[in-house]
Amino acid sequence: MLDFKDGLISTVTRDYGDKEVLMTAFMNEEAAFKTLTTGLAHYWSRSRGKLWLKGEQSGHHQKVREIRIDCDGDALLLDVEQKCGACHKGYRSCFYRRIEDGKLKKIMEKKFEPSEVYD
Repeated sequence: MLDFKDGLISTVTRDYGDKEVLMTAFMNEEAAFKTLTTGLAHYWSRSRGKLWLKGEQSGHHQKVREIRIDCDGDALLLDVEQKCGACHKGYRSCFYRRIEDGKLKKIMEKKFEPSEVYD
């Protein structure tokens, strides 16, 4: 059913209510299993080389409301209820900037201050 390329599957996560894309990440088989069995989003961190529960440090968990799989079985779409912000930089979405006239422009306000949440 799921095609884990090199052990990972691409995952797009969006808000269940307004469908705004909050983040993208990867899952390995363990992360997918934990997500399915706990109802909370788990991912695989390529940079840290470990499994992580979204919100494990910040408390900004993602309650999974729906999981979709693409036609090839190599990508997932999670609809979640996001507590506070999804972005580790303090924004609701990791997509808090857009390119405008060749420059990055912030289009969202911070939801939290990262230095107050992360060690």
